Amino acid sequence: MSDLHKETLAIRAQSERSSNREHAVPVYMTSSFMFEDAEQARAMFADEIKGNIYTRFSNPNSNEFVEKMCLLEGAEDGIATASGMAGVFVSLAGILKQGDHLVASRAVFGSTHQVITMLLPRWGITYTYVDPADPDSWEKAIRPETKMIFAETPSNPGLDMIDLEFLGKLSKKHNILLNIDNCFATPYAQLPIKYGADIVSHSATKYIDGQGRAIGGIIVGRADVIKELRFFARHSGPALSPFNAWLFSKSLETLAIRMEKHVSNAFKLATWLEDTQMKHLESVKYPWLKSYPQYELAQKQMSSGGGMVCFTVKGGLERGQRFLNNLTMCSLTANLGDSRTIATHPASTTHSKLSKEDRLAVSITDGLIRISVGLEHIDDIIADIKQALETSA
Repeated sequence: MSDLHKETLAIRAQSERSSNREHAVPVYMTSSFMFEDAEQARAMFADEIKGNIYTRFSNPNSNEFVEKMCLLEGAEDGIATASGMAGVFVSLAGILKQGDHLVASRAVFGSTHQVITMLLPRWGITYTYVDPADPDSWEKAIRPETKMIFAETPSNPGLDMIDLEFLGKLSKKHNILLNIDNCFATPYAQLPIKYGADIVSHSATKYIDGQGRAIGGIIVGRADVIKELRFFARHSGPALSPFNAWLFSKSLETLAIRMEKHVSNAFKLATWLEDTQMKHLESVKYPWLKSYPQYELAQKQMSSGGGMVCFTVKGGLERGQRFLNNLTMCSLTANLGDSRTIATHPASTTHSKLSKEDRLAVSITDGLIRISVGLEHIDDIIADIKQALETSA
């Protein structure tokens, strides 16, 4: 099937069918699987033959979800996890051990920041944060004990971008693993493995599901690396439920057409904000705007600008809160990648556990608003944001 287009692979890749000849794969809500005989059971536990043993290890629904994501990302293997953060944690803790060092972009999601700065050090794993836009800082941070580079691109929430080709070459030069969170871009806009990433993770809760229904995550990448991560996940237990895996696999069938609309709406919103609303704003940020500081890099490594737009309102925290409170259609929640447009204030929610100094280091000001642009009619999205900006002035 590898010669088919991504849109077709996301629909036609189906790993299991029962004797009932169902068109869509059923939900395998079972905790364990039976063996034909004692020898088959022994051989499966010895990894001599493949097969489902226990849903904490694998399940036909999670297998299909993983298979589809591997096809879309160009990966050799993968693991489905109970949440996006479970995926991020497994991708780090499943490899790093006491004495190892991690080099990470300073611009990461709030919970990822907590894992890197608060949890990993408990086990003697050190880290160095670097400026995502300063190439020299990456190589300077590498030590003899550095085992991995971790980055989000575009970053959450500031949409900072990192040159994946540069990171791929750097990681190979120093023989260290490259781990990329590709949640914001999705495999339809960006393929980190193409540039040398060994591990790619997603919060499937976001664009993969696309409708705000289920929590889950996924890690894909090099087969030998995934084998090591699978051992960690198998015994630590962050397994994705079969039902959620089934939802995500079905959702992948519409990811391409959903992303087309997300991207179209996001570009129109960003352009409108920049063209007509600067009296209310300090800045607008979207990778496909020519004013975006890393526009050339965005054009190089992304096939679209994605579905996220950021802007900073004049008036700081109080103006930002008034803007959010005055929205009448857009949702006020901490999620993203939903069919519904969502507005979030990162400084007081998703990144509130960072110090103000750390937030400002990655341009998370008190007036920053993150918009996950949904699938509603663009005129309705614009109308709601327009009236909220005007009435909050």
